[in-house]
Amino acid sequence: MPFKNLVSLPSPMELPPVERARRWWRRLTPHRQDRVAMLAPLAAVLLFFAAIVAALGYLRVEEIDREREAVQRDVEYTQQRLRLRLLERQEQLMRIAREISSRELDLDDFRTRSESMINQYPELQGIAWIDDRRRVRASFGTAVRTAHELQQTFDPAKRNDTDSGFSLARESNQPVYQQRVWSTEFAPLLQMHIPLNERGRFSGVLMAEYSVDGLYRYGVPSEVSARYAVSLLDVNGKLLAGTVIPNKKTVTGLLPWTNPTNEYAMPVSPVGSGLVIRAQAYRASLGVIGSGLFWLVATLSVMTAWMLIANWRHTRRRVQAQQALMSETNFRRAMESSMLTGMRAMDLQGRITYVNTAFCQMTGWTESDLVGRTAPFPYWPDADREHLASHLEKELAGKTVPGGVQVRVKRRDGSLFDARLYVSPLIDSQGTQTGWMTSMTDITEPNRVREQLSASHQRFTTVLEALDASISVAPLGSDELLFANKLYRQWFGTQSGGHLQLVAEAGMPPSPTNDESQDSVDSFAGLPTSSLPDTDSENAEIFIRPLGKWLEVRTRYLSWVDGRLAQMVIATDITSRRLAEEQAATQAERAQTSSRLITMGEMASSVAHELNQPLTAINNYCNGMVSRIKAQQISEQDLLGALEKTAHQAQRAGQIIQRIRSFVKRSEPNRTPSEVSVMVAEAVELAEIELRRFNVRLNHYVAARLPLLMVDPILIEQVLVNLLRNAAESIDIALRQTSERIVELRVVPRHIEGKPVIEFSVQDTGKGLAPEVMARLYEAFYSTKSDGMGIGLSLCRSIVESHLGRINAENLYNGTEVSGCRFSFWIPMTEAALPDASANSAKAIKPLDI
Repeated sequence: MPFKNLVSLPSPMELPPVERARRWWRRLTPHRQDRVAMLAPLAAVLLFFAAIVAALGYLRVEEIDREREAVQRDVEYTQQRLRLRLLERQEQLMRIAREISSRELDLDDFRTRSESMINQYPELQGIAWIDDRRRVRASFGTAVRTAHELQQTFDPAKRNDTDSGFSLARESNQPVYQQRVWSTEFAPLLQMHIPLNERGRFSGVLMAEYSVDGLYRYGVPSEVSARYAVSLLDVNGKLLAGTVIPNKKTVTGLLPWTNPTNEYAMPVSPVGSGLVIRAQAYRASLGVIGSGLFWLVATLSVMTAWMLIANWRHTRRRVQAQQALMSETNFRRAMESSMLTGMRAMDLQGRITYVNTAFCQMTGWTESDLVGRTAPFPYWPDADREHLASHLEKELAGKTVPGGVQVRVKRRDGSLFDARLYVSPLIDSQGTQTGWMTSMTDITEPNRVREQLSASHQRFTTVLEALDASISVAPLGSDELLFANKLYRQWFGTQSGGHLQLVAEAGMPPSPTNDESQDSVDSFAGLPTSSLPDTDSENAEIFIRPLGKWLEVRTRYLSWVDGRLAQMVIATDITSRRLAEEQAATQAERAQTSSRLITMGEMASSVAHELNQPLTAINNYCNGMVSRIKAQQISEQDLLGALEKTAHQAQRAGQIIQRIRSFVKRSEPNRTPSEVSVMVAEAVELAEIELRRFNVRLNHYVAARLPLLMVDPILIEQVLVNLLRNAAESIDIALRQTSERIVELRVVPRHIEGKPVIEFSVQDTGKGLAPEVMARLYEAFYSTKSDGMGIGLSLCRSIVESHLGRINAENLYNGTEVSGCRFSFWIPMTEAALPDASANSAKAIKPLDI
């Protein structure tokens, strides 16, 4: 067959490792080959160093394990020695305890045997015989002091370690070991309490004290203490006896290269966890870090790695420089292509050598169409070629304009746009000029915006000129007038005198004077207008005599277009409004006077009846005196008495007439500090005539120590009289019984809307107010009376509100039935109305029945 001689290619897995490595190396990019060539030797050095460290570490770990096993064996051996020694003493002491319990041992024999044991065994410090009442029967050695301390302990809160061991031995009936707390007064001691049982009854303990240091000296084998640092510790790990090696775990913070100290600890039986023996091996070897071979290998590895890294860094810097150069070139090309400003380069002869993408997009011509071209260029408009040619000649001659020049440019489709050209010399790296660089910016849109702003400014100026208010702007500290509209120029001319006059007469903060004649910098420039303090005189009404007008002046500070701080003043003619306000005030005053006259007209019959009594009395007194004088039947004393009574009645009639005159007399409002009690008394005196005519009883109450009110007393009396008369008429219309014909007047202090006020309230027992009447209650010329004018309550409301108060009306209910009406109004207290200002005012008036 023809295909019989073909040889099949082996698969990659069938190739030898060296061949597979070659193929893999060839598939890598040059950059990756450089990185692998650098990292492979460095990885080999690090692997070699890691292998050496691992081998040395393994050997060191094996050595530490063997040492730890040896320490454990020696500690267990030492613990057995201590255990046997303690058990021997325990057996001897328990034998003495049994003899004491069976009363075979008296006190003298006890002292003898105790002395013998203490002398024979150095670790035994003292023995004490204590009965069940903690009394010391006999003691020897250091146990004398401990036994006496036990005997003196009665307070449970002050029990010591000895008392705790005594209690444990009594409860468990077994020998108890107790570790006594170590203090500076005595060395560490170990107590053993053996219970005494006499005929099955607890009869005390046999207490023995061991010196922990003695146990260490005579119980620890010398061969063990020579190899290790052996120590006896309490349950908290506190050293009682022996030596200790500082643990490197605490000293070095368990760093990975430190050699930990081999140690082993276990409790001493039969004491238990109260006494622990610990052995620490002395470190004689330097470990892995201290090995000379380690440092030799480490030094060689570091030197090799350093040389490899230095070579790699040098190569990397060269690669980075190449990449930076390529990135810079690409960035400049991208920047030139993406910028919106057109760039054009020409040589010294005026031939185009370079144009960027933006220039081509602006003109519509490609780079191949423009490069190499000379004037006239295809983007020049036909009508402007002569002008552009002369401008190009000036550019090539070096006569460039720093601010650029505005020209028209023709696109390829024939459309035109406005552009600004900036020309600068083109300098090469040797500092030689090789041509000219031109930047072109499309300013069609800015020109359109500038034209719109100009038109908008013209419209704004037209509006300001047509305003019926004077507007002027002047900088602070200068006599310059920055802006003035038409009305200002008609009133004050073109100077800043009128502006300063308005500011001065309005009482506004004057502009600070500043001599800037020798300084071109405004000292107020940059001062933020928000930091200027607000004043109460920013809105004022003034009268300008030369103009014969009332002006409302408003001012504010603003930052002028050049950064200077300026003051704007707006003056509005309010002469007609002031005249209307004065006429309205005059009409209101006339309405108040008319209301009082109408009130007195309605009360005329009652006033005539009131005056009839004193006049009749005067007539009777005079006729009586004439008759008795003619009959010569009167003495001088009787004549004087009759004349005094006549004078009293005449004075009473005069007071009634004077009160009526003062009430109806027209006068200007005069707000003075007035006493509430006096105003109420005079109003009641005027109203009681009308109330008596309607057969209505008045109860009034005025709170004591009320402050003075800054009011017009006549106006407040007018409000009270109107409300009292309306209450009496309401009761009369309701046809109430005599016992129900009552009007209550109360004057008390209150807090309304968060401020202190004086409240006046008039309450009647009439039929109340209908809903439709309540809705139109204060409407002028609206009245429910057939002969009423409808101005009483409207004037009352105006008077109260002119005193910054409020008036209110509400119906009173007895279940669902209306039982009366309550009118109330309040007047706010002024700051001058201090609590002691009414110290001389009348006290609370008792209820008065009329």
